[in-house]
Amino acid sequence: MIQLHPQAAVWRRGAPSPLAPGETGDRTKTMAASILSAHCKGTSGDRLHIAFDSLISHDITYVGIIQTALASGLRAFPVPYVLTNCHNSLCAVGGTINEDDHAFGLSAAKKFGGIYVPANLAVIHQYAREELARCGGMVLGSDSHTRYGALGTLGVGEGGPELVKQLLGGTWDIASPRVVLVYVTGTPARGVGPHDVAIALCGAVYKNGFVKNSILEFAGPGIAGLSADYRIGIDVMSTETACLSSIWQTDSVIEAYYHVHGRPEAYAALAPGEGAYYDAVIELDLSSIEPMAALPFHPSEAVPIRELQQNPGDHLRAVEQRALELTGAKLDLTSRLTARGIRIDQGVIAGCAGGMYDNIAEAAAILRGCGTGSGFSLSVYPPSMPVNLELLQNGVCAPLLEAGAVLKPCFCGPCFGAGDVPAHGTLSARHTTRNFPSREGSRPADGQLAGVLLMDARSIAATARNGGILTSAADVDYVPPAPVQRAYDRGPYNSRVWNGWQAAQPDTPLQLGPNIVPWPQIPPMPDDLELELASVIHDPVTTTDELIPSGETSSYRSNPLRLAEFALSRRDPAYVGRARDIRARGLQSAIFAERPGDGSAREQAASCQRVLGGGANLCREFATKRYRSNCINWGMMPFTIDADAPFPYAPGDRLRVPGMRAALERGDEEITGWINGQPITLHFGPLSREEREILLAGCLMNWYAERRATHG
Repeated sequence: MIQLHPQAAVWRRGAPSPLAPGETGDRTKTMAASILSAHCKGTSGDRLHIAFDSLISHDITYVGIIQTALASGLRAFPVPYVLTNCHNSLCAVGGTINEDDHAFGLSAAKKFGGIYVPANLAVIHQYAREELARCGGMVLGSDSHTRYGALGTLGVGEGGPELVKQLLGGTWDIASPRVVLVYVTGTPARGVGPHDVAIALCGAVYKNGFVKNSILEFAGPGIAGLSADYRIGIDVMSTETACLSSIWQTDSVIEAYYHVHGRPEAYAALAPGEGAYYDAVIELDLSSIEPMAALPFHPSEAVPIRELQQNPGDHLRAVEQRALELTGAKLDLTSRLTARGIRIDQGVIAGCAGGMYDNIAEAAAILRGCGTGSGFSLSVYPPSMPVNLELLQNGVCAPLLEAGAVLKPCFCGPCFGAGDVPAHGTLSARHTTRNFPSREGSRPADGQLAGVLLMDARSIAATARNGGILTSAADVDYVPPAPVQRAYDRGPYNSRVWNGWQAAQPDTPLQLGPNIVPWPQIPPMPDDLELELASVIHDPVTTTDELIPSGETSSYRSNPLRLAEFALSRRDPAYVGRARDIRARGLQSAIFAERPGDGSAREQAASCQRVLGGGANLCREFATKRYRSNCINWGMMPFTIDADAPFPYAPGDRLRVPGMRAALERGDEEITGWINGQPITLHFGPLSREEREILLAGCLMNWYAERRATHG
């Protein structure tokens, strides 16, 4: 079972305990607090100013980050900065522009002293685990699944501008976060994998906001029985709980991991200190977890596979209704019901969550001597060439290939709709990170939609073994793979990775393809903010995939003007035309969404609005800190309205916010706006001095340009 305890607790003799009368506990004794303190360069009020040990980006974010930093005065990378190429490596859109981005990345790594990982060599987070993580360290990545807590590293996923700040000697500024203990006990049953645990955890805490913007701290006796890969598989999915970051207790298993990877010095024992204070506790009994599925369209739509098998019609009809409400497209999943059970058309085991050695080895054991059948396709994507090499050397790949699976490159595409896009109206079972609407690559605006069930690799293999009929790994008879002495061969990296850290070549020219376009001029904050609503969305949550789609847009991430043409295209196709018209009339546009920004860290969810003349987001609550930060860094006011305030407005309605600039300069936290002549209270909450200055300047680039002009 997963039990939630909202009351504060302290760590006492290896377990959480209620606070005794008069006891306060010690916030400094958590693992998270210790790591944050070691990386804190100062404080202001309750804000911590954090400097990271290293940075990492992939090829739909690093071009914009480097261009922004270059326009702001970048001379050399001050910390190791890894540029991976795992998102645009297979998108056959736009001619040469994907490889043009890669050529730019290599030239930037040479010029500024970076580390360049060529396409298909590793997915972003696996490379970070293998080469960047260290116990007690911190890594900032421009991808929301930057999570290396199982290896003792606080990983944080943010939008590109936060990496720009680090490249220019700035800091990541946050209020001291809540820390929630995840107390782990028990042992997983046979057939239960890390995705089952992660889906159950997301189902327990996402919708109620139990851990939102908190750091999850995993500790307890149940951890000792988990392999490093198993811990990593749970940890990377902590992003889907809406937490800020995660950290795990370390032990001999993690010590062995670092030893195998040739970095024994990166290990240190981490554990909560006696008396450590936690804001809340989650009890996670691994013995109680059973094989799970996350129904479309969110990882938190958790249901045991057993229950889905018992009541398939009810669950699938609920998904069909949800599809209609979220996308307006009809999704017929009840047609997947057969006399034998739910028919699954496709299986994918991939990326930073699914493509781990242990998951693939377990899937191979389940499929040994069996076939998938002609009506079911199974794709397997190892996470790095060193892991791929180990799988080949240990004979893991043969039973997969014999069963009919297809081994594919190290690529993140299935996670965001750039690979293995399923047919309209079908069901895909995936051990990947997300199953948001159309994230698998369909286009609801064109009437296309497919359903994705998130499942563990073990149950995906069991389903493949049963010819595509949904099957729990707990219900198949198989011999789990015998433990092996893990190995790590850095040879593929030694042969191809450009490691220019501390060896910058400043005279190297940047290689600019025709699609790599500078940012347009962004105006500063006016005295009075004159806005017109360009889109109004009343969905419970609006994801970054809906604000700027993934998949087909990836090739245009280096061209702000071209990319902006896709803004809200899957959710509100009329938005771009409205925003252009508003800008032509000398106003700024705004969107209203109930709770925007769940999902990816991609800054383009905000920057595309800004390029089209966006001046504000209005909402009841931002789904994530990172999306709110993206809005601020691109100069858009992050307005919230009262939770119970009506919002009966539509595109075309005018919003005037007099005295906006003066309010920011005074340090106000709310302001009165006027919409169609009626007053509305707009909150923008606590902003740091730097955030106010960025909003006043119009965006982060402008702020840096002003500082350079003033201070040189």
